[in-house]
Amino acid sequence: MNVYDTLKERGYIAQVTHEEEIRNLLEKEKITFYIGFDPTADSLHVGHFLGMMVMAHMQRAGHRPICLVGGGTGTVGDPSGRTDMRKMLTDEIIEHNCNRFKDQMRHFIDFTDGKALFVNNGEWLRKLNYIDLLRDVGPHFTVNRMLTAECYKQRMEKGLTFLEFNYMIMQAYDFMELNRRYNCKMEMGGDDQWSNIIAGVELLRRKYEAPAYGLTFTLLTTSEGKKMGKTAKGALWLDPKKTSPYEFYQYWRSINDSDVKKCLSLLTFIPMDEVNRLSSLKDEKINEAKKILAYEVTKMVHGKQEAEKAKEAAEALFTGQGTLENAPTIKISTEQLNGKLLNILVTNNILASKGEGKRLIQQGGISLNDKKLNDVERLLTTADFNDGFCMIRKGKKKYYRLIFK
Repeated sequence: MNVYDTLKERGYIAQVTHEEEIRNLLEKEKITFYIGFDPTADSLHVGHFLGMMVMAHMQRAGHRPICLVGGGTGTVGDPSGRTDMRKMLTDEIIEHNCNRFKDQMRHFIDFTDGKALFVNNGEWLRKLNYIDLLRDVGPHFTVNRMLTAECYKQRMEKGLTFLEFNYMIMQAYDFMELNRRYNCKMEMGGDDQWSNIIAGVELLRRKYEAPAYGLTFTLLTTSEGKKMGKTAKGALWLDPKKTSPYEFYQYWRSINDSDVKKCLSLLTFIPMDEVNRLSSLKDEKINEAKKILAYEVTKMVHGKQEAEKAKEAAEALFTGQGTLENAPTIKISTEQLNGKLLNILVTNNILASKGEGKRLIQQGGISLNDKKLNDVERLLTTADFNDGFCMIRKGKKKYYRLIFK
């Protein structure tokens, strides 16, 4: 099957610039394509992982990916999907974040023997002469057209800075430079990048009459249209120090039944026949599909050993079988004993605030050793510990093991 049809069948493709041309191109040629990643943090997150999956499918079909990190564009900040201006980063932070991205990308993309390239757009953007840039690409952009771009609409409400207005031009210039250097013919990105991608495609076609194409993949959203990958602590990071393998596993283990098919299709390499079978399971049986999803995604991101540990810890918490060694563990000092349990949970970041805790207790949302709390003044004592630990459940599926230091 043509890789284009594979991407379409699995639900990746949102928009394309020249569908029939792209399908024929990917069938007849082995092309170089790219996806850009601005280093706004020191770790990739699950949204980036979706892009990595698209790259991996393309690479498996024989095409060459370019992982472009924004050592240049990261100094400006992409206004797409923003209602406020992004925080300006120092050069040192940008360089550090780019290096972290490179380390993580190696888990998903094969860079050996030139099968993929890791490129930093700071190589050319930081050296550009502004007047030369204006004369080179300025005639190919109209302000009227740029102002209609979706990526600018939200920022227009609060005031779009000239700094951000240049972002589209910089991204289009990236595509032109990658075409010059590596014969890159296609840019891919999340669907929120559609306007920026079109700008690059049109620049190449107008300036050089070069074959250039754009493709966006669907954003990772729930069946209700909400963005996935958000937790109580923030983003779902790929760095185990920011999101533990257990927390990562539990996120996918706990998704809604209606999101199982989308996640299995987009975030694993499981054949679609099996995806369809798993996602058609009903009632309690759908949990088997969620276990497979959680294990497969955790294995790709954190490795088989960590996936096994996370799976075992989850089973121990859900069924009472197996070891709890890899469950999220909070160490309690003896000084905290005989204090209010609510205060202890807030101090150890299990609860965001006392207000949240009181509300959950009133709703029956916190349990101690499988018994629902009904008293906000409840103390934590040695009698609550069995074999040196006790279990806290927050909501239906979040478990924590409390032990003495």
